[in-house]
Amino acid sequence: MAIVEVSIVPIGTAGTSVSQYVAGAVKLLEESGLKFNLTPMGTIIQGDLKDVMDVVLKMHETPFGKEVSRVYTTVKIDDRRDRDVDMMDKIKAVKGKL
Repeated sequence: MAIVEVSIVPIGTAGTSVSQYVAGAVKLLEESGLKFNLTPMGTIIQGDLKDVMDVVLKMHETPFGKEVSRVYTTVKIDDRRDRDVDMMDKIKAVKGKL
């Protein structure tokens, strides 16, 4: 099970707001059925690594259909294979130590 953080930034848009592009990418993610958490600076996705990376590629492509000619995407992958993990368990582990 992988936990992946993705941030997609369209470059060269007419204005400074990119929420319309983020919304398009998140819509694809919703349709995927993968578990995710939208944050102010990116999106956390949980699932089989191949399934997650397939949807990340589709998310990366979404701004190009909206008059954007450059997209900067960052991806962080935590792929743990010794046991099942959940993104919320990582948060609980830290909070439990506070």
